[in-house]
Order: sequence, then structure tokens, then C-alpha cells
Amino acid sequence: MKTIRSKMMMLSILIWIIMAIIWLSMSLYNQRTVEKYNGILQRYLQMNQASQLSQQSLTSLNKYRIAPTLENLNQYGNDNASLLRTKVEMDWLRNVTNSMLLDSLQNMLESQSEAMDLAVRFQKDNDEENAAKQFDEASNISKYISEATLTLISGEQNTYDAFYRKIIKRSDEIKKMGLWTLAFVSLLLLLFSYRFVNSVTQPLLKLTLSARELSRGNFKNPIEVATNDEMAFLAITLDSMRLKIGTLIDDIQSKAQLEYDLHRHKLMLKESELKSLQSQINPHFLFNTLNMLSKEAYLAGAGKTSELISSVAGMLRYNLRKLDSRVSLKDELEVLEEYLTIQKARFGERLQVVREIDKSALGIELPILILQPLAENAFIYAIEPAEEGGTLTIRVKQDENYVLVQVQDTGQGMEEEQLTRLLSQTENTMYKGHSTGIGIWNVIHRLQLFYGVEEIIDIDSQVGVGTCITLKLPRGHKS
Repeated sequence: MKTIRSKMMMLSILIWIIMAIIWLSMSLYNQRTVEKYNGILQRYLQMNQASQLSQQSLTSLNKYRIAPTLENLNQYGNDNASLLRTKVEMDWLRNVTNSMLLDSLQNMLESQSEAMDLAVRFQKDNDEENAAKQFDEASNISKYISEATLTLISGEQNTYDAFYRKIIKRSDEIKKMGLWTLAFVSLLLLLFSYRFVNSVTQPLLKLTLSARELSRGNFKNPIEVATNDEMAFLAITLDSMRLKIGTLIDDIQSKAQLEYDLHRHKLMLKESELKSLQSQINPHFLFNTLNMLSKEAYLAGAGKTSELISSVAGMLRYNLRKLDSRVSLKDELEVLEEYLTIQKARFGERLQVVREIDKSALGIELPILILQPLAENAFIYAIEPAEEGGTLTIRVKQDENYVLVQVQDTGQGMEEEQLTRLLSQTENTMYKGHSTGIGIWNVIHRLQLFYGVEEIIDIDSQVGVGTCITLKLPRGHKS
């Protein structure tokens, strides 16, 4: 069990030690070389920067002389300030060999700055002759600065020429050492690889073939490897995984079938619940009976009774449709009028109905039996409990995206807990003893399924003021 691991560990440790020694040696050498090289490079850049800033400030001065604007003057001021900063910053370049030349260069930088400032002053005084003289003086000094910079750089090159040669020599030595190290490590790897490759490839080939069979869904063939190392343990693990995956697939298939059956049973149960809402009595018999009673009442001179029976018959005929039927908003308002006729006869002067209807919005489609449950909710919770009755407002309006249908009452309103209970499925699925038997949650759920949106209803209720239920029906569902 430890053969392959021990060999690999020994090889890894040996290679790590060799590479660590090489890396540390080269890192230390490269760090020193890079630091030295960066110092030299910084000296060159600092020297070259003096010449560049000299030319740049002279160019800015010339732009100001051609176009004496505030922007050009500010640009010249910035460049001249950079030139003077560079003069101060060049002190760190001083050594025994370049001290005099560096002093001369710094003095020239200061002289150029003074000459340019005089040229600016004469330019402001409109003294073109003296301004031109000072500009020429600054130009000549800039040329001397360029020559002095080149002289400094040339001196630096001579000073560090020996260092460059030493770097080149060490680079060649490092290259040779790298080649020898590579050859040594390669030989070591070849010798070790030859020892254990044969003991690994055969079991590995068997494991590969077994894994291919597993990927094709064949979990029947056992996996066996006749060795005494990690490959044997891997084969045992893979074989155990084969058995567990096979069992898991069987369990998943069983659960999937069970979930499918459960889902189908839920759908059947839901369909039966919807059908049961319309099959609690014999609706056709009752509808025919009500029509007959309406005619008898009319012939007997009871016109009010005939009208009420006719309204009940109209509601029953409308409710006989399937709950998944599509109707227009106009149809819903018409059957709501039948319902309000019955309630008006019941409450008399205690009930006031206000209608604010935008007739251009009545063509939108919606599921059947939407408005009547909302109105019934207003009667149950607002108008019926109040001795003085109340006002029910039916409002239809539209905007760019929605048709808004509002059912508003002047009842006592509801607190947050009452509103939550009203919207809950468990406590409000059915109003026992009332006409529709369809709760607010049912209305919301069917509207969400019909339009495919969640935000379909808004309920604004204030205690002591009343409740307003607003349906937001997306436009585009025309009958």
C-alpha cells in the first residue's frame, strides 16, 4: 500500500530540495543584480529627464510667445517648476567622477529657468526684442544641457562597464548550471519512472476500462485489481461507488415515478375540487325552477319578486359555466349587477352603489367569477355588520399598461392580522352560506395563473375608513 506513495514522496522531496537550492541561489543573485541594474537605470533616466524637461519647458515658452494665453502660461509654469525640481533631485547622482560636471549641469538648469522667466516678463511687457534675446539665451543653454547630459551618461557607461561585463559572465555561468541541473533531474526522473511505471500502468488500464463501462451505464461488472498498493484501494473504492450509484439510480427512478404519480393525483384532486364548487346542488333543476317562479310571480303581479328571481336565475346561469372559462370584463360587470340587485332588495336604503366605469376598458378578458366574490367580501365584512349600511363603489379605469378594477367600501376597515387571514388559503377558501363559495385567495390564484404575473391585486384598508381592493389587469387580453 505504501510502495508508490513512498517512491513518489522520495522523488518529490529530492526534486524539491534541488529546486529550492537552485531557486534560492538564483533568487539572491538576481535580486542583487536587479537592484544594481535598477540603480544604474534610474541614474540614466534621471540624467535623461533633465535634458527632456529642458526641451519641454522651452517648447512651452515658445507656445506662450506665439499665443500668450493663460492656459499656455500655466503649462509653462508647470514645466519650469518640474525643471527646477529635477535640478534639486539630481544631487543623489553625485560621485567622485562626475561632481564637477553635475554642478555645471545644475547651474545650467537654473540659468535656463531664469532666462525663460525673464523672457516671460518681457513678453508680458510687450518688449518683443528683449523677450526674443532671453528666449535665444535659454535655447543655447538648453543645447549645452543636452551636451552635458550626454557627457554624464557616457561617463556613467564607462564607470559601470565592468559591472555589465560581470553580469554577462554570470549569466553564462547560470545558463551552464541550469543545463547541468536539468540533465541531472531528468536522469533521476527516468531512473525512478522506469522502476514503477510497469507496476502502475496495468492496474491503471484496468481501472480506465472499468470507468468507461461505468460511464456507459454498465454497473454489473465487478472491479478487481490484483496488486498490493494504492491501485488496489482505488479499485475497491471504485467498486463500492459502482454499487452505491446503481442503488442510487434505482432509488431515483422509484422516487421519480412516485412524484409523477403524486403530481398527477394532485392535479386530479384540484380538478375535482373545482368541479365540486359547482356540483353541491342540482344547478340545472334549480335554474329551471327559478325561471318558472319568475314567470308565475310576474303573472301574479309581483313585479319586484319576479325581478329578484330573474336576477338569481341570471347569476345561476352565469355560475354554471366552468371556472376556467374566459369572459370579458363587461360580462363580469353584468352578472355583478344581478348580484347587486339582490343585495339592494335586501338592504334597501342602507346600501348605496356608486359606479365609475370606463366603457372603453370593458373588452379585456379575465377568468369567470372574479368581481362577485370581491363584492360579496365587502358585504360580509363592511356593509352587513354596520347598522347604517354603507356605500359600495365599483370603479373601472385604465392607464398605459393596466386596466384597474376597484371594489371599494365604507366599512370599518381591517387590521393587518385580519387582512392576512382574509388572503389565506386555509381560512378563506369558501364562504359557507354565501352565493359564490369562492374566496379571495381563489380569485387571486386564478388571476395569477390566467395572466402569468404575481403582482395582480392590491388591498388598501384603513381601520374606521374602509377597504379598497384593486385588480391590476394587464392590457392586451381582449375578448
